[in-house]
Formats: sequence, C-alpha cells, structure tokens
Amino acid sequence: MRFYEKLSTIGFLKKSYAFKFLFVAFIGIHIPLIGILFFVLFAKNNFTPASLLVFSLVMTLLATGVTLAVLKKLIRPIELASKALQDYKLKRKVTDLPIHYSDEAGLLLFNIHDSILESEAFIAEKQDLIYLLSHDLKTFAGNPKSLATMILETNPSEFVKELAELICESSSEQFSYIENFIKMLREQDLILKTNLELRKVDIGKIIQTVESQLSQNALAKNIKLVYNLQLTTAELIIDQELLLRIIYNLMSNAIKFSFPNSEIEICSYKVEKQIFIEVKDHGIGFHENDKSKLFDKFTKMSRLGTFKEASTGVGLYLCKQIVERNNGHLTAYSEGKNKGAVFTISF
Repeated sequence: MRFYEKLSTIGFLKKSYAFKFLFVAFIGIHIPLIGILFFVLFAKNNFTPASLLVFSLVMTLLATGVTLAVLKKLIRPIELASKALQDYKLKRKVTDLPIHYSDEAGLLLFNIHDSILESEAFIAEKQDLIYLLSHDLKTFAGNPKSLATMILETNPSEFVKELAELICESSSEQFSYIENFIKMLREQDLILKTNLELRKVDIGKIIQTVESQLSQNALAKNIKLVYNLQLTTAELIIDQELLLRIIYNLMSNAIKFSFPNSEIEICSYKVEKQIFIEVKDHGIGFHENDKSKLFDKFTKMSRLGTFKEASTGVGLYLCKQIVERNNGHLTAYSEGKNKGAVFTISF
C-alpha cells in the first residue's frame, strides 16, 4: 500500500486509479529507450550492432520485470478489498480498511468497508429483535397453558376437560416451535463464526461423550451401541464442540427411530484423503423420494419415534449447515421403510 499511497499524493494521479497504471506503464515502456540513448551517447564509437542489440534486450527485460513488480504493488488495494470480503464471508471477520483515498480503488475500499459494517449492524439488530420477539412469544404461548391447567384443576366436565387438554397440547407445540426457532438462530450464529483452520479433533473422545449422554435413552429401548472406530483422531477444520453436537444429533435420532432390541453401529474410517463418520441404525428408515426432505428447515418429515418421541424437524437441517460450512458433506441412505438408515459425515 505504500507505493499506492505515494502515487496518491501526486496531484494529477490523486483521483484516478487508471492514470496511476498508465503512468507506471509509460515510465516502464520508456526505460529501455532512455537506456539505449545513454548507451549510445557515452559509448561513443566503442560499440558494435551486436552489443547494442544485447544491451537493448537486457534493458527491455529489466524494464519489463520492474514494471510488473511495480504494477503488482499498485494492485494491492484490490487484493486488500478482496481479502476483506473473503474474511467476512468465511469467518465473519471485519477488516479495518483504509477509506481516505479518492480514486476508484479508494472508493471500492470505502464501499466494501461501509457495506460490511452495515451488514454487521443489520445482523446484530435483526438477531436482537428476533430474540426479543421470541422471548415475548414464549410468554404469550405459556399463558393459555397456565389458564387451561387451572381449569383442569377445578374438576370440569368431560367436554371442558377435553377442550382444556387441547389448549395445553396446542400451547406446548407453540412453545416447542419457538424454542426450536431460537435454537436454530443460535446455531446459525455459531456457523457464521466458524474459524476455518485445521485443528486436531478427538473423534474417539467425542463418541465416548455422546455415548454417556445417550446411554439411558438406548437402555430404555434395549438398544446396543456398536463401535467400529478405525480412526480416533483427525486433522479437521470443524470445531470439536460442533462435531460433538452433530454426532449427538445423529445418534439421538438413530435411537429415537430404532426399534427396540436392535443395534446402532458408529463407524469412523479414512479412504485416501477423505474422513468418514457413519451412524447406522435398524429403524423406521425412509423412502428414496423422501431423502431430500430430511434436511429441510422445519421439515414436514418430522415424525414420532418408535416410542412416540417428538421430533423438531430442525436438527438435521442444522447438522447439514454446520458440516457444509466446514468443508464437509452429510448424506443419508435407506433401503426403504422399516429397513434402517445410514447417515454419513465426510470431510
């Protein structure tokens, strides 16, 4: 940026980025000519056509190299603007850009800096507003349920009791929907703040932690958890805590939709440069036509588990978003209804 900054102090170059390029190119083109003139003047008659030709070629190559090096420095503002956009897109990192230049490159830097700050302010304001509305909606959703519970405590008639129970059920569904909505927003915030750098991830420890958290759920259905971990650690971009949440969600779903007295297999392995983590169950499965709906936001495929466990319809959507944000893929496969399912994470 120093060279660009120095050129920006020259009066006729100050307000035009194109003139800066033309000025450098003009100087670069004339360096060989100036060199040849000096060579002819000072060498007098002590030169041959061959020496003049060699000198001209050397000067041309030298001038070309210097001109390209200077032009490379001159495009530094464009590189800086591009890197700022990339950092914001991938890491949501706000770069402090110089915004006091008055040419086209300076205007680009100013507009990118201003747009990033506006975007940050908009995102923060939107999140604050949504969290506030969600909090108030939770309060409103809880009021009818409280009133319906009070009615049930008065030993009402069967008809009134049935209506009160319907109100309680409806309020619980609304409350659950709002909770899932808030959860989705928080997870998306984490996705945006992901740091795309390689780190050592302990897959074995993650699965051990998830097993301890879900052991009671598996025990309730007499489901056996089987592990085939050919790979226990790996260098991955994804944060260990985020990967734990994903595997927890996949294993929780596997238990939820598995039939009692069955097995769930968790595998990890490497094929060439790809790392795979799989969760296989022997449960209700799904038809091939429904596979694309599994990862939809608030999918209509949300179903009850084999013990009537509720499903939010947002977990797999978030898992896929997080995996893809970290340069991975999450896929699902099933041979059909009641034939189990396999969910595969690959990096």
